[in-house]
Amino acid sequence: MNEQREQKFDLIENNSNAVRAVMAAVESTIGPKGLDTMLVDQFGNVVITNDGVTILNMMEVNHPVARMLIHSINAQQEEAGDGTTTAALMAGEMVTHGLEQVSKGVPVAQVLTGLRYGVKEACRLMELEAVLVGSLDTGQLYNIAYVAGREDEAIAKLIMEGAALIGQEKLLDASFRFSQRVRAVEGAGSEVLNGVLVTKERLTRQMPLELEGDIKVMVLDDALEQEELGNGALATESGFQQYLVLKEQFKTNIQKLIDTGVQAVFADRGVDDAAAELLEEAGVLVVARVPHKELVDLAEHCGAKLVKRTSLLKPADELKKQFGSATHIIGNEKLHNIKVLGGGGKAMATILVGATTGEVVGEKERIAKDAAASVQSALQRGLVAGGGAAELAVARQLEQNKNALSGMAVFGADCVIAALKKPFMQIVTNAGFNPLEKLGDVHRAQELQQNNHLSINCDTGRIDDLYIAGIVDPLYVKLHGLKTAGEVAEAILRINIIVKKKEYQQTS
Repeated sequence: MNEQREQKFDLIENNSNAVRAVMAAVESTIGPKGLDTMLVDQFGNVVITNDGVTILNMMEVNHPVARMLIHSINAQQEEAGDGTTTAALMAGEMVTHGLEQVSKGVPVAQVLTGLRYGVKEACRLMELEAVLVGSLDTGQLYNIAYVAGREDEAIAKLIMEGAALIGQEKLLDASFRFSQRVRAVEGAGSEVLNGVLVTKERLTRQMPLELEGDIKVMVLDDALEQEELGNGALATESGFQQYLVLKEQFKTNIQKLIDTGVQAVFADRGVDDAAAELLEEAGVLVVARVPHKELVDLAEHCGAKLVKRTSLLKPADELKKQFGSATHIIGNEKLHNIKVLGGGGKAMATILVGATTGEVVGEKERIAKDAAASVQSALQRGLVAGGGAAELAVARQLEQNKNALSGMAVFGADCVIAALKKPFMQIVTNAGFNPLEKLGDVHRAQELQQNNHLSINCDTGRIDDLYIAGIVDPLYVKLHGLKTAGEVAEAILRINIIVKKKEYQQTS
């Protein structure tokens, strides 16, 4: 019996240490005074970032519980687009406190009951703290972009310019991901394009590098090649004759395409050499092997239909109906990309973030994507005061409401209360202040002034209204972070034993 208890405590300590290690990897990055982390691989390649999910995905992790936590943080990034460090810290705090309660003899079932209640109640209280955003014109959306963009003013302005170009209606569409409109390119200048960036070059140097006017655009979700014959067909006389017929027909179809007046062809796959030669002579720009996502965006922006090579068999008038249009196409040989602007279809803003070096380009893109996701989230669901202010207000109210629980379940709610305080504590610590002292100051100030927007100004160390100061966060990021933290904490706390699986052996 004692041996089983010792094994249980060993498991608790082991899991708790794994969670603490994950928290330690990201805790120094949170807040305006957070620092960067340098990740180096075995070849000496360097990534410098303070993005929580990037750090966790790139660091070497072997412990299964630590991996569970990281997988949940990835879900936070995928769904909410930001708040990964906060979610990691809250999840880690819930697990750490939960395991401490279990080691003291509190039944796991009671801890989980209180934890579930705490997360649900905290989400309800957090929603009450939210302030709805009326339109894109509000200055608070810029503040969201500024805070989520690591206080990079240039990136915040780019994000808001891109948002204005896309429009509020599109941003409110739940199926649209604003963050996917962000592209970072080494050596490029930062700008917002009314169009699409294609990360490919023209097929040959003799094709036009720039087009202007009412440009007819064909978007081919296929290869621009003649139909292939079956295996072994060329070995027979009839098969060879059929090949010659198809070859001549393909050449005729390419000439028909040229006669339609098409000026730019973008293909998903390869382009036949003979077709490339004919199109080059006609002054048609051809771009091959365009990534499918870019091809879809291109078709939507230009108002073109995504067609297969069989469309070349249609009459010229029918073929023209499948074209789209653009006003300007500009190739950049140095940066190996092509801008397609002023499409005749839907507005398609592309936020181009320039970076001087390869080490910086990835971080710039991550920052801009976080800012874009946060702006869209705030527009859809509203915002709350940042700097840990909203979490502290919710923690204070949850402390009072947990009396609705009975028995030892209150210890589970305490795990959530501790988790809600953790972001504030770490932000203040990273700013160089005493977290316990500042925690007490903010609690008293919020209660006395009946203002849940109060927290610590990390520049001065004084208590400020962070909402008025423009330090705000999207509500949805907070809600999803809480739910993510609660789910992974519950999953880890339910683990009673870790058993190594036997290796899979395939039977003959």
